[in-house]
Amino acid sequence: MKKNKSIIDRGKEVLRLEAESILSLIPRLDTRFAMAVDMILKCKGRVVVTGMGKPGIIAKKLAATLASTGTPALSLHPAEAVHGDLGMVTREDVIIAISNSGETEEITKLIPTIRKIGAKLISFTGDMASTLARNSDIVLDIGVKREACPLGLAPTASVAASLAMGDALALALSEKRGFNVEDYAFFHPGGNIGRKFLKAEDLMRHGKANPITSENTKVKEVLLIITRARAGAASIINKKGELAGIFTDGDLRRHLEKGQKLLERKVGEVMTRNPKTIRGECLASLALRILREKKIDELPVIDKRGRPIGMLDVQDLLKAGVV
Repeated sequence: MKKNKSIIDRGKEVLRLEAESILSLIPRLDTRFAMAVDMILKCKGRVVVTGMGKPGIIAKKLAATLASTGTPALSLHPAEAVHGDLGMVTREDVIIAISNSGETEEITKLIPTIRKIGAKLISFTGDMASTLARNSDIVLDIGVKREACPLGLAPTASVAASLAMGDALALALSEKRGFNVEDYAFFHPGGNIGRKFLKAEDLMRHGKANPITSENTKVKEVLLIITRARAGAASIINKKGELAGIFTDGDLRRHLEKGQKLLERKVGEVMTRNPKTIRGECLASLALRILREKKIDELPVIDKRGRPIGMLDVQDLLKAGVV
């Protein structure tokens, strides 16, 4: 039982040390942080993040976070960089180099070439007097009192501090850019996030797949138009080009049951007037809710002037995973 308790206590100690390493960054966040944000905002190229070993993993994570929150970024392995990959870097770029000691050989070897290229250099380091710090345009202090490793060797608390500093930088940049929910969804088109923020215009059928005709068109011609488009309905417009109604399979069946000479009639006489519609910028989830509540299969998409620009089909929404 004592052995189990010591294991639990050790786990708590690791969490406490790593939490303290992150909290200790707060009072050290100063004008250099604001300068780093400003430098990246003014960057005409990309942010290139590099680190060796565990910091290299943090570099990949930071590059991914930056990219997904509105700042073009990529990660660069420093060992590969000195063997040709520095060709990815331009004078318009900003480099973020992560090294707790500031003396990582693979990182310091990059400094002369980075200077020749003309890229700006921001460093995350725990030694403000290190080679990396002395040669950086901006230095962000990620130093920790001790690692959580009982031997004091494995990068642990310093890695947690690097990760947190990277997140702080990325999210401060994101807010400064005015990055919003729609922007985030744009960069996350897959998975639950992408499906949650899909818009009607993203899934609507348009062009040849969206049959549009006038009120004076005969029903038999409308049916041919719908068939050629492989659609389930046609949008019917008035003389101003505005949506006047919709003609669906349901409209066809209802009027056939009445025994009328349907095919020769003008579609404007038998269409569904004032149908439910949605604007292209509305969420696809709202469109699905309308379709379900009204128990219909097609929903015209209109622009701000009331003109049809597309058609949403319930099956298309379901296939896209909209809920």
